[in-house]
Parts: sequence; C-alpha cells; structure tokens
Amino acid sequence: MDRNEKSKLIEALLRGTVTVTFEKINDGGIRVMPCTLNPVVLEANGVKPTISNVSSDADVMACWALDKKAWRSFIFDTVVGWEVL
Repeated sequence: MDRNEKSKLIEALLRGTVTVTFEKINDGGIRVMPCTLNPVVLEANGVKPTISNVSSDADVMACWALDKKAWRSFIFDTVVGWEVL
C-alpha cells in the first residue's frame, strides 16, 4: 500500500468506521475487521480516545476493532481492501 492510500485509510478511520480486509500473519487467513479511530465512536464504545500520532509512514496500524471490542492492528502491506461503512 503506497503512502497516499495509507493516508486515505487513516483519514477514513479518524472520521468514522471502516471495514479493513487483510491477510493475517499467523495463518495466512483473511480477516474482515470493522474498525475505527474516530473519538466519538470510541467514546460510544466506552473507550477513552488516546490517539496521539498516526502516520502514513508507519508499517502497522492500531485501531479499535468493533467486532472484538478491543484494540487490534494490521500491517498495511497485508491489506487486501477497505471500505467506509
């Protein structure tokens, strides 16, 4: 995933909820994860927003997985696709 696409994904995560589809590292399976970094959505899920510096230079993205109700991460290079919900 190039830097421009990373920036678009991060922007979408900060604005609302996004479904990110990526290949899992441990078993090569595909994970479809509804997730967010939006402070309003985080607070609605009982999570205190602690996002400090999100960068398109990073290789890994941590975000709140709405289905697991926990912080999860993915590697940008394993992302198969994403869409705004």
